[in-house]
Amino acid sequence: MELAVSLHEEAQATDERRMLVLSGDRRRTREYVQRVLDAIDVSPADTTYVGRADSPHCERLNTEEASRLLGTTREVVVLDCHERCEPNVIGQLVGVVDGGGLFVLLTPALDSWPQKRDAFDDTLAVPPFDRADVTGQFRKRLVGTLRSHRGIAIVDVDADAVERDGHVQQAPRRPTPELTLPPNPSFPRDAYERCLTQDQVDALEAFEVLLDPGEALVVSANRGRGKSSAAGLAAASLALAGNDVLVTAPRYRSASELFARARELLDGVGELTAFAGGDPPRRLDTERGRVRFCAAGEATALPDDPDRVIVDEAAALPVRFLSAFLDAPGVAFTTTVHGYEGTGRGFSVRFRDHLDASNLTVTDVQLTEPIRYAPADPIEVWSFRALALDAGPAVAQLVEDGDPESVTYRTLSTAELVADEHLLREVFGLLVLAHYRTEPNDLARLLDGPNVSVHALLFDGHVVSVALLAREGNLPATLRSSMYEGSRIRGNLVPDVLTSQLRDEEAGKTVGLRVMRIATHGAVRSRGLGSRLLSEVAQRADVDWLGVGYGATPQLVGFWDDNGFSTVHLSTTRNERSGEHSAIMLSPLTPAGESLLERHTGWFLRRFPDMLVDSLAAVDPDIVRAVCRTIDGMGALDLSPWEWRHAAAVAYGPGIFEMAPGPIRQLAFRYLTDSTAEDLSEDRERLLVRRVLQATHREEVAAKLGYHSESEAMRALGTAVETLLDRYGGPEVENERERLTDNQTCPRRSSRWLRSGCSSPVS
Repeated sequence: MELAVSLHEEAQATDERRMLVLSGDRRRTREYVQRVLDAIDVSPADTTYVGRADSPHCERLNTEEASRLLGTTREVVVLDCHERCEPNVIGQLVGVVDGGGLFVLLTPALDSWPQKRDAFDDTLAVPPFDRADVTGQFRKRLVGTLRSHRGIAIVDVDADAVERDGHVQQAPRRPTPELTLPPNPSFPRDAYERCLTQDQVDALEAFEVLLDPGEALVVSANRGRGKSSAAGLAAASLALAGNDVLVTAPRYRSASELFARARELLDGVGELTAFAGGDPPRRLDTERGRVRFCAAGEATALPDDPDRVIVDEAAALPVRFLSAFLDAPGVAFTTTVHGYEGTGRGFSVRFRDHLDASNLTVTDVQLTEPIRYAPADPIEVWSFRALALDAGPAVAQLVEDGDPESVTYRTLSTAELVADEHLLREVFGLLVLAHYRTEPNDLARLLDGPNVSVHALLFDGHVVSVALLAREGNLPATLRSSMYEGSRIRGNLVPDVLTSQLRDEEAGKTVGLRVMRIATHGAVRSRGLGSRLLSEVAQRADVDWLGVGYGATPQLVGFWDDNGFSTVHLSTTRNERSGEHSAIMLSPLTPAGESLLERHTGWFLRRFPDMLVDSLAAVDPDIVRAVCRTIDGMGALDLSPWEWRHAAAVAYGPGIFEMAPGPIRQLAFRYLTDSTAEDLSEDRERLLVRRVLQATHREEVAAKLGYHSESEAMRALGTAVETLLDRYGGPEVENERERLTDNQTCPRRSSRWLRSGCSSPVS
């Protein structure tokens, strides 16, 4: 108890945080933590216990509820890891502890903890594996960091002994810095005087661009840098300038700090006329403008036409939500660079291209100086190391000469990665940079997942390309039957989709390797290293197929096509994180894999055209074009003599497309799935997708594809149909063409018909 008190006092004296680990029997650790909380001078209102035991006279949350604390601060947070040790939750809760506070971990005895399995391990033990197959390497590494990092005290409650006292000889609390305020700010000077760091001052000044329409601001920072507070001061300042400011976030608690700061400023300048919605409130009114909160799903519709939008914790929102906010007159995004929600890469990997292509002028600002605790806080240093939050690839100069001929292929074991911290950080850092959402849980999955393997290309000892693969399938009949009837089977994405959605109960019999992630170092990208890595994997794999599921873009579809993968599915809805429709692609390695691909290719060719006029009617035509080219087969072309004559009439005479779109749809789909067909320009192919396959109205087709008028678009469609008939037509087409082209009074060519103002026959 004296140790806990002295740790707390040291944390307060230095404005840093300290950590206390109580290890041993679960009942005794819970008794000890109650005595600790009684001994230190902290209000129960500033303390939260996260775990399944009874609350020690303070707020208690289950582990699954830990995310509710995001955007809030506590002086003491207790995390009980006996039933469940989840990396994401550790990352969430570390960021909640304020400077001068304690983070307390309750754990089994540290020496035996890596060998114990818990509820989180169950999530890693995907069928056909069980919890006994989970390796425990993540917790082995975690224990090593607890025993080696500064500021962490460890108490063995079973022996009633202090293993480490965690004290750090540190300078006293930092003095309040002298801040340089803008000489002639557009925002109230009182707003700037409420800033606590120079970074915050600079960020607030950057928000001034939103006083003008057509601007976008991106504020990025690690957690605890005060970006939400700066956003709150900016929101209030924009309201004082007469703006209706809509604020949104993954949940209101994430934005509570923003509203607290906004209310303080409006109260301070005497401009707050009304507020509503709790403490902090969800709406703040002034005589000139207001600040209001709306949940992210509703905010995408921009209710009541706000003047400005501020999206707090943008990295935790789906890309499709973020894209909707680009329709606002002005918008700001605050995003976490390193945090529990991953690395904010959903924002930079998937969304940033949308933002840069918008009509908004984009300004970037980054905050680096901590505001909740002193710089070099030892618990932040520990969390970044333990969860690999700041992992990064090798320095570019070390690998820039790498190419497919000079690299070495290796399969990296989890024991090898745990033993070589430098190698682990290069692997995980490369995966982080390439993916839109990489979480601390992914580190545990990489190290402990019994179905996961790591494959890499190395140049001069440094990782230049890496793939994370998941072994799927080989499921017993009972699981396959359960999956067929609608049950979800963890960690078997490809068999799950093929079985439950596409009704193939035999899909789970085969064994495959799904590419979960693949990444190549930016310094050597576009040199064929990713393809070389996939080739190495395929040569050594003892499975029936390689597979992949990902958010489809034309570029990514092309990459997988170039590496021998064929599309068998495109999801009907957009992935919440990537913002794209997910594609499933297969590359067969055995006869069983060939059989799987063959039957799903046949089914996909039959159902894909129907999906395009229904659930996929709004998909980007370039994605449809790319997917069609990767199907391992061609669309059926089974037209009756009458249908051929109708198609010819659409191309050469008075035929009307809408009277019988089926024949033209067959022709268009056949062409787009014909890997040898290159007769049409990209624009004409897009026209086939929009008007023929997706049945988009002609007016919308003309607008979206840049035609001057509907009639121009429909004439282009008629010409495209001519090309299709030239390629696939038979005697019926030739006879009809000769008859129609010999007829000089054909309505399509009649000047009288054109002068009449009639719409085009193919419209």
